[in-house]
Amino acid sequence: MVETDIVIREGQLQDIPLIADLAEKIWWHTYTDIISKEQIRFMLDTIYSGNALTDAMKTGAQKFLLIYEKGSPQGFASFGRREDDPQVHKLHKIYVLPKTQGKGYGKRLIQEVIQLIKEKDMHILDLNVNRYNQAKNFYEKMGFSIIREEDIPIGPYWMNDYVMRIEF
Repeated sequence: MVETDIVIREGQLQDIPLIADLAEKIWWHTYTDIISKEQIRFMLDTIYSGNALTDAMKTGAQKFLLIYEKGSPQGFASFGRREDDPQVHKLHKIYVLPKTQGKGYGKRLIQEVIQLIKEKDMHILDLNVNRYNQAKNFYEKMGFSIIREEDIPIGPYWMNDYVMRIEF
C-alpha cells in the first residue's frame, strides 16, 4: 500500500448517508456478540439518524473525519469538546470496516484527531468504549488508559462503558 493511497478528509453534511451506511456495516459486526440486536438497531437509528448527524455537524458539537483507501471509504471518526469540561476533547466515534481492521486506519484516525486537538493547544482526549469491546486493547496500545467506568442510559438500554483518556 502506497502512503498516497490513504486519504483522511473532514466529513461534510453531504457525507451523512455515507457515515450512516458505514455505521450500519460496522456496528453489526462489532456489537452482535456484546449487545442485543434490538439494542444495535435502536442505537443505529438514534445515533446515526440523519437528524442526529446533521445536528452534531451543524452545531459544531462533533467534527467528522473520513478515511479512504484508493478512493474507497474505509471508516470514520468524530470528536469534539466535552460538554462538561471544555478543556478535554472526546472521541465520540471511531469505526473502520471489519475487512480493513488491522491495517492501521484506526491508528491513523486517532493520530489525525490528536494533531487537530494539538493545533488548538489542547492536550487531553477521552473516549468511551463498551467494557466488553475488544477495541479496548487497541486503545491501550494507542496510549489510552481507563479513568473510570460509566453506565449511560440510552432509551430503554444501557451503555456499559469504560472512559479512557490519553494526554499528549
